[in-house]
Amino acid sequence: MDLDNAGHPGLFREKDEGNEQQKEHGRSSEDHDHSSEINPSSSEQARKHQKRIPDDLKSWKALLTETIGLDKSFEVQVREMTFGNRRIAFLFLSVFTKDTSLTEIIKRLSYLEPDSLMDHDAMHTFLERYVPAVQIKKTTSFPQMIDEVLMGNTAFYVDGEPAALIIDAKAYPARTPEQPSLEKVVRGSQDGFTETLIVNVALIRRRLRDPNLRFEMHKVGRRTQTDVCIGYIDDIANTELVESIRDKIKAIDIDGIPLADKQLEEMTVKSGWSPFPLLRYTERPDVVAAQLLDGSVTVLVDTSPSAILLPTTYFDLVQHAEENRQNPFMGTYMRWVRYLGILASLFLMPLWFLYNERQFLRPEWLWFVGADQAGAIPLILQFIIAEIGVDLLRLAAVHTPAPLVTAMSLLSAILIGDIAVKTGLFINEVILYMAISAIGMFATPSYELGLANRIIRLGLLLSVFFFHEIGFVLLTTFVFLYLAFERSFNAPYLWPFLPFNATALRNIVLRRPISTNKKRLSLYRAKKNRKQPV
Repeated sequence: MDLDNAGHPGLFREKDEGNEQQKEHGRSSEDHDHSSEINPSSSEQARKHQKRIPDDLKSWKALLTETIGLDKSFEVQVREMTFGNRRIAFLFLSVFTKDTSLTEIIKRLSYLEPDSLMDHDAMHTFLERYVPAVQIKKTTSFPQMIDEVLMGNTAFYVDGEPAALIIDAKAYPARTPEQPSLEKVVRGSQDGFTETLIVNVALIRRRLRDPNLRFEMHKVGRRTQTDVCIGYIDDIANTELVESIRDKIKAIDIDGIPLADKQLEEMTVKSGWSPFPLLRYTERPDVVAAQLLDGSVTVLVDTSPSAILLPTTYFDLVQHAEENRQNPFMGTYMRWVRYLGILASLFLMPLWFLYNERQFLRPEWLWFVGADQAGAIPLILQFIIAEIGVDLLRLAAVHTPAPLVTAMSLLSAILIGDIAVKTGLFINEVILYMAISAIGMFATPSYELGLANRIIRLGLLLSVFFFHEIGFVLLTTFVFLYLAFERSFNAPYLWPFLPFNATALRNIVLRRPISTNKKRLSLYRAKKNRKQPV
């Protein structure tokens, strides 16, 4: 039996505990929210009861005043004109409107003679003959018209017609794709995702010209109406996985997710207070394309430059695109160096502290481990202060203007560390091992995993201080068991180590040539197992 293609029945089926918690929370706060349900705003009342677009221009504008704030909010604009003996109006948000497109439409309509007669279906006539727009659709729903305008589209209304034409003439503020700061590569593509969803989809489509590639659009948030896109390859991705993700997104009932992907994660993935990330974030479209070909599913959120990849494992979080940009030998070497750095960031400081405190446990070949003299501050406090100091440096670097970051880092790391040692507050070994551990943390590809490993390292230090070797062994075992039972969309977090899969684990340890990777990983239960002929 092929271990790598062994099925996992019901792998992506899990109880929607998050939704049950939301319902319980809703029942517990029912009394608190009862008044807001009894007294909805005028905008909510209008959108709830007024289902169809009125056929009178004055009534239409009055309804716009109640719902979208016409004449109250400066960017809500209505441009009234007369074409073909009919009174028309354009409803749009000035901050989103693409002036050239809308101007071209008005220019085309101005060619109509003032006494031109429209037939009884003027809206159909404008749609078929006179509105030169590529993307245009007709709607009779007033709430849908409002939602489309808030997205940046323009509503074309004709007096006397209970309908509107939705014209795609929007232009979002956007930056050009740049290389992601957290996932840099020496060679390879230098473009990364931006905050505009359409641009991100285009970057993926550019790399995957597959007619089976699907992008499903959903809206999340009663007030923000944030666009959330699910991407997958229809004939590869597991149907149960796609349905599970889709159902969780549809079940979200919240005011909004202005913080985009992070809030979406907390509403869909049951992580609680776990420090470990259960999702993989990436800002590289080539990584997303590669994962989609393996059977993964991606989630894109408008206003976020990161894509979510599902499901994910601990070993997915330590992969980096640079390894695949080098030949297999060098890619494997870089992978092992990275693994060594991650292990050092976790265990180097706690083990050194343990051998220093319990020297009879130290092997003879580690005779050099340990401190000859202690500083003015107890050793455990030196480690804790050093940990907090590194976090302060990291936070300061984030909030420091870019031209000053290098100078600030050198000043803080070298000058402060040197003075602390010379004054006797710290010993040299603490600064040395703290620096090595920090380098290992920064070498971790996943920023979230690096922070989680930092918390585990601090916990190991405290356990060694209070319980010595027993504390170190117990906490390490507890963390391992915790990760063994952890799930990401019901996928084993430590796969392929637990459950053991020899073929997949070999792909984790070695960066194998692409010609030898003929099968997709069994974790995704893809519809098609083979990526290339045998």
